[in-house]
Amino acid sequence: MKTRPAGFTLIEVLISLAIVGMILIALNTFIFSMGELWGKNSDVRLFDLHVRSVTRFLERELRAATLPPSARSHASPVAAQEIRPSGGISDNLLTFDLPAGSRLIVWPERALPEVVCSLQARDREGLVLLWHSRLEKNFDTDPPREIVVTPLVTSLAYDYYDADLNRWSTETTLKKDATGQPTTPQRLRLKFAYGKMTRETLVALLTTPEGVPNF
Repeated sequence: MKTRPAGFTLIEVLISLAIVGMILIALNTFIFSMGELWGKNSDVRLFDLHVRSVTRFLERELRAATLPPSARSHASPVAAQEIRPSGGISDNLLTFDLPAGSRLIVWPERALPEVVCSLQARDREGLVLLWHSRLEKNFDTDPPREIVVTPLVTSLAYDYYDADLNRWSTETTLKKDATGQPTTPQRLRLKFAYGKMTRETLVALLTTPEGVPNF
């Protein structure tokens, strides 16, 4: 009785190579098609990621300003204040204290505590953080330093909750009370834009009265 010799025949090897080739071609086609789909949507994903990152940054900084040890007793941790930007006119801006500063702030010399920050949205510039320390020699006279948080914010609005009417209203400037003093909103409303894409996010402030819904 004859036994089959060990190993593969030439035909079996060729068939195996053909099968492996077809698998590789199918795999490469799948990888390239997925890469193409991923590339087509990369702008959308990166834009959404940027929007979320900026929103979380503001939430974190404002939360830090309203909680101990940053918050001071019998004081409004986040409030409207008249600020004079460098090269600009004075404006009422939402202002808050960060005694330990912020990771976004880069000091020209030794970092100082007791940092006062304000937020302002500017045309063709984006969302700007204005900041300086109460310990600086010319704190009362020199304008604050500035850094662009993001160039993609096109507007900063303020949401106020009316408990009597049980409704929200959105203002493009800080709302004033009966005495003409600007008041602190309950939410910030940020609009982002990049190309044809737009997004809008809300940042709740911890000064919201008890029982008022955040969203």
